[in-house]
Amino acid sequence: MRDILEKLDSRRAEARLGGGVKRIEAQHQKGKLTARERLELLLDEGSFEEFDMFVQHRCVDFGMDKGAKPPGDGVVTGWGTVNGRKVFVFAKDFTVLGGSLSETHAQKVRKVQEMALRTRAPIIGLYDSGGARIQEGVASLAGYADIFKGNVDASGVIPQISVIMGPCAGGDVYSPAMTDFIFMVRDTSYMYVTGPDVVKTVTNEIVTHEELGGASVHCAKSSIADGAFDNDVEALLQIRRLIDFLPSNNRDGVPEWPTADDATRREASLDTLVPDNANQPYDMKELILKVVDEGDFFEISEKFAGNIVTGFGRVEGRTVGFVANQPMVLAGVLDSDASRKAARFVRFCDAFEIPIVTFVDVPGFLPGTAQEYGGLIKHGAKLLFAYSQCTVPLVTCITRKAFGGAYDVMASKHIGGDVNYAWPTAQIAVMGAKGAVEIIFRGQTPEEIEKRTREYEERFLSPFVAAERGYIDEVIMPHSTRSRIARALSMLRSKQVERPWRKHDNMPL
Repeated sequence: MRDILEKLDSRRAEARLGGGVKRIEAQHQKGKLTARERLELLLDEGSFEEFDMFVQHRCVDFGMDKGAKPPGDGVVTGWGTVNGRKVFVFAKDFTVLGGSLSETHAQKVRKVQEMALRTRAPIIGLYDSGGARIQEGVASLAGYADIFKGNVDASGVIPQISVIMGPCAGGDVYSPAMTDFIFMVRDTSYMYVTGPDVVKTVTNEIVTHEELGGASVHCAKSSIADGAFDNDVEALLQIRRLIDFLPSNNRDGVPEWPTADDATRREASLDTLVPDNANQPYDMKELILKVVDEGDFFEISEKFAGNIVTGFGRVEGRTVGFVANQPMVLAGVLDSDASRKAARFVRFCDAFEIPIVTFVDVPGFLPGTAQEYGGLIKHGAKLLFAYSQCTVPLVTCITRKAFGGAYDVMASKHIGGDVNYAWPTAQIAVMGAKGAVEIIFRGQTPEEIEKRTREYEERFLSPFVAAERGYIDEVIMPHSTRSRIARALSMLRSKQVERPWRKHDNMPL
């Protein structure tokens, strides 16, 4: 018996070494952790239960049958806990055949995908891979397709998170693209469909890995990634933080954590947040941080479309999704990028029963040929569609401008807002006073235009016209925003909405 146990220990030690000491050292020299080191950081201490440690590839072509067959076949899979909550994980091991995907590698990933879906727990993938294992040909492609189908089956049922921690190319990029959130590590990770060499051959462009698919590209330009971190350690700690905000599945409801932050807390500083000058910006994140429990806000896609803010916070210990126009960037105007970013976030929240709080200060949609040619109408419709489709509690607060169609789109009462508040500084109208008067009284003298502008401001640029019609439920004092939102969310916990049967909608993609 002792010999058998010693043999088991020996085989486990061999498996834990992955590609061997030299390759582990090479990984460390690049500033990267190994797959197992990453899982140790991500999961609670001692909670990791590994699956398929001894699986080996079955390829016999191109000399693969003569070389070593490292146990695990380039991916570490299993489950563990994050702050006591169950999650399933897989981590590509770059020290083993470059973390390339083979038939058996894919089967390991599919197993944890299926178990995560069966037990209704989140799944986290840590990517560090050279792509498909070329020696296996179509078998590796079939493995990718199986994983893609698993992503689709799990979408909207369990949270799926991808962390790009090294190279991620070819088929490996599509699975993360279908998950709910993608995060990257600056300088050591990149993702693209075709690498710099292929790009140079086909288009004659000369680009580096970073220029083609680094974190700076995907966080700020393509919007593929939802955030980036400086190193592996920070990335994994932040993923632990994100998991604390997310439900385990689409039926469990949001997690609830103890908090010492009084829901009735008043913030006197909010009474002076909005400047007297209507054209002067202010930081909407300040409002969010003063409304959420203990100032804890996890922002999503911070570097992309900064004119709208999305992210998770808590109110009375329960997770809430926040969507807010940001006057500090493009005056908070809605454009194609902002609309897509917010629509994606709203749909995630609705799929997982996360209530949404919307802070509105929007002067309208961004005009111009670039926006119109780029499909602003359809992109704006995505956000309108997403909000209109929501069945979760929707609480809206207009802090300043809510002009034109953008007023409708930003969770207005008309498209499903449950409780709609406005600050006394709110201005709700088709457009700004000066522009409206110049259209209505075209050809009048400058003096008459100025007089009419003041009349328009007094008549329409206040929250009371909307309140008189019931489009605004209450005009509230800014300092009471947290307590009013907390009470509204508490009241709406039992909200139920029935929708007509359909196979699925046809969102304007």
